[in-house]
Amino acid sequence: MGLSIVFSWNLLLCHEIPLFGTHLYVRFFMHHTWSPFSCVWAVMHTLEGNISKQTQFQKLYGNKSYFSFRPFALLLGFVFVCFCASAKETKLLIVAQTGKADFQTVQAAINSLPDSATEDRVIFIKNGTYAEKVFISKNHIVLKGESKEKTIITQAIARDAWRCSNPDDWGVATLNLKGSDITLQNLTISNTYGFDWKADVVIPCPNDAGNPQKTIGKNGHQMALRSFSTTRLKVINCNLKAWAGDTVSPWNTTDGMFYFKDCNMEGGVDFYCPRGWAYAENCTFYANTGDAAIWHDGSGNKDAKTVLKNCSFSGYDGFKLGRYHKEAQFYLIGCTFANNMADEKIYHAKSGGELQWGERIYFYNCHKNDGKDFAWFKDNLSSAEGAPKAEDITADWVFNRKWQPVAGTKITTNAQTGSNQGIKDAAAENMLMFQRNNGGWNKHLHEKAVDYGKTYTSEQQIEIKGLAKNLDATIDNEATTKEIKYLVKTYIVTKNPAYLQAAERGIAYLLSAQYANGGWPQYYPDFSSYRSQITFNDNAMVNVLNLLQDITEGENGFNVVDKAFILKAQKAIQKGINCILATQLKDKGKLTAWCTQYNAKTLQPEMARKFELASLSAAESVGIVRFLMHQPNPTPAMKLAIAAAVKWMDAVKITGHNFISVKDSTMPRGFDKKYVEDANSTIWARFYEIGTNRPLFAGRDSEKKFDVAEVEPERRTGYAWYGIWPAKLLEKEYPEWKRKYKL
Repeated sequence: MGLSIVFSWNLLLCHEIPLFGTHLYVRFFMHHTWSPFSCVWAVMHTLEGNISKQTQFQKLYGNKSYFSFRPFALLLGFVFVCFCASAKETKLLIVAQTGKADFQTVQAAINSLPDSATEDRVIFIKNGTYAEKVFISKNHIVLKGESKEKTIITQAIARDAWRCSNPDDWGVATLNLKGSDITLQNLTISNTYGFDWKADVVIPCPNDAGNPQKTIGKNGHQMALRSFSTTRLKVINCNLKAWAGDTVSPWNTTDGMFYFKDCNMEGGVDFYCPRGWAYAENCTFYANTGDAAIWHDGSGNKDAKTVLKNCSFSGYDGFKLGRYHKEAQFYLIGCTFANNMADEKIYHAKSGGELQWGERIYFYNCHKNDGKDFAWFKDNLSSAEGAPKAEDITADWVFNRKWQPVAGTKITTNAQTGSNQGIKDAAAENMLMFQRNNGGWNKHLHEKAVDYGKTYTSEQQIEIKGLAKNLDATIDNEATTKEIKYLVKTYIVTKNPAYLQAAERGIAYLLSAQYANGGWPQYYPDFSSYRSQITFNDNAMVNVLNLLQDITEGENGFNVVDKAFILKAQKAIQKGINCILATQLKDKGKLTAWCTQYNAKTLQPEMARKFELASLSAAESVGIVRFLMHQPNPTPAMKLAIAAAVKWMDAVKITGHNFISVKDSTMPRGFDKKYVEDANSTIWARFYEIGTNRPLFAGRDSEKKFDVAEVEPERRTGYAWYGIWPAKLLEKEYPEWKRKYKL
């Protein structure tokens, strides 16, 4: 015997509890209230007969419940269901403009919830344009859209016009907040007044005695989001848009804590203007107009600050970065600025009065895209109070550990269910332990490759967890991409949500690491030595692009990751392709192949390690060509790049020779490697000299050599100087690709 009770809800939570031998199935929506009548109806309804599980599930909706089990379990089922009659908790509501849903407007869903709660209430909003003004004065509300680009909440509101007939700002924005512990995810929130503007209008303004007739123009304040007493606000993967000023206005100088991640913000003067404590990571800011893009008010507490980490800024020609009227504290870490940004530092608008705590504006590792940095944003983090290091500046640090928003950013609408839910995989658990705070992974521990199959002692675990703050995450040697793929695969088997969350953090890291020109550095954000170079070496960048391709196509298990990544991945892939096309080298005007690493700013070939000179690479070019061939709709430029690279590979192949290992007890490793004649062999050199196509070698002295025998034994035997990398591409893959596109 084994009675099973299954609570199942669309996009909701499921549990299965084994009891006694017959199968009892219950389906209900948690936001509906059970009644004694529904209990009786449910049990009596089971007498219809032996209905399949699928049919049972399909028949139920709303507060109806359905049971099918052997008659001797009828009484037990009746007692159990009536026991459940008290369940009234709200867990998830669905909003959609058409089809099955609980509500057709966001506001109606919010209004249906109890005023108080201790846990988040999730409102899942399906794709659509919701032309409504939203008010949230309740706590613990989650608004999660189906997709950022297609779930749109919009209004057209000019603040100047609103204040003419209203006493305050409550209602001035598309989204108006007074509640706390609010999360917004996968949404576009827009105020379209400036975008819709046709001409200035003059309106009566009874609230302004000095200006009873007010002209409302295109460039006045237009808020997409305005908060009042709100604290602990999370905004994740959202677009917040307006034409003009104060687009994003989370205001609470005394205890406001605001967290933004993977968001796009757009507007005019001061369009991102938090008051209190704010942290924005991996966000983009675009200035349409105005005297400053970002603004801060930290007057309520000397510790209040706004931190912008790994963010990018662009806008109209000559846009200015930021300003402040009152006490403020800015930290910009790892940010990038468009080339057309004005050479004007974040400035104090004197109309705000004198400052008690002085100028507090700090930068670290910030650069213009063209590398022509302005002196005013040079590194000065050491001058900040406490001299924090860049790796220490996290959301937890900003909020003084009073709030840790990162721990709860994953909101799941699909049930994480099954008998194996929460099963732990030893290798995956180790990957969680080794993951850096920025989402990536390093490849080494104590200068040796990380062993995920190892059991680590308590002392070692403490040491490893202490490395999380390091900035040494990399894509070299498949680091980060390897872990993401394994965690996704393991999540599918175990349904352990921690693995999917870690994988998605890794994906977010990869997206944040991409340069504006489309390339990826070998390490991010550690740009020391050659780590900042755009890296094709060991297929580093191609590994990232292939993983992103899996996300866009839902292949290799990546259909389980957050759908919000699809559009981001598509954009990143296109930028990556642009970078690939821009870095293909020419010889006498003809396209050839690619170097292993390039200067991130000039896109010129560069030496990486001492023995990896700037050169054409047969090995890495194969991976690049395969990636381009995988694209579903190759452009003429891509087709030309592929054909030229294949032609070059065919031209530089080496026939009649091989590179083999030979036993030699006099050598440090007990063998040597030699270039020998072999009539049946076709090989390629790893590197070819640019301009001559001569096989190229180097030792740790970085001296050019054209005979591998001249390389010192340690490097000669410790590196893949020759190989057959292009063989399959030339013999099979490229001909098949040509036939596919009838070339």
